Amino acid sequence: MSDRASPLVLYVEDDRIHLILMEEVFRLMPELALRCADSGEDALAALAQCRPDVLLVDMNLSDMTGIELRTRVAADAALSAALAGARWVALSADDPPDTVRAAREAGFDAYWLKPIDVLQLQAGLRELLASRPAQPR
Repeated sequence: MSDRASPLVLYVEDDRIHLILMEEVFRLMPELALRCADSGEDALAALAQCRPDVLLVDMNLSDMTGIELRTRVAADAALSAALAGARWVALSADDPPDTVRAAREAGFDAYWLKPIDVLQLQAGLRELLASRPAQPR
């Protein structure tokens, strides 16, 4: 578990409307903290400062794909180790089998379709947070 009072979710999304909607959804979940990044590079910068418990990553960012972001994190040994207990969720408006498979192979724990159903998002986040391995303090 994290030492923070609230588990942290990093949402990586380049569409401003989706960012605003997710911020509103998280107002319904005060037990979780939300941080947003609007590009893959912004997400990498955020990861230098914070260690989220869950990463929600749009698969088609303006500067890289979600798979590229996940691969870049995995290639950085220190960052990968720091995020070892984090759960990764790919978000996309479509789910071609090759893309879903590639996301799983890259290390994503789940692949959720947009538009996001709020109740499914809440349940999915709770399930992912409960399934994280215990972290040493």
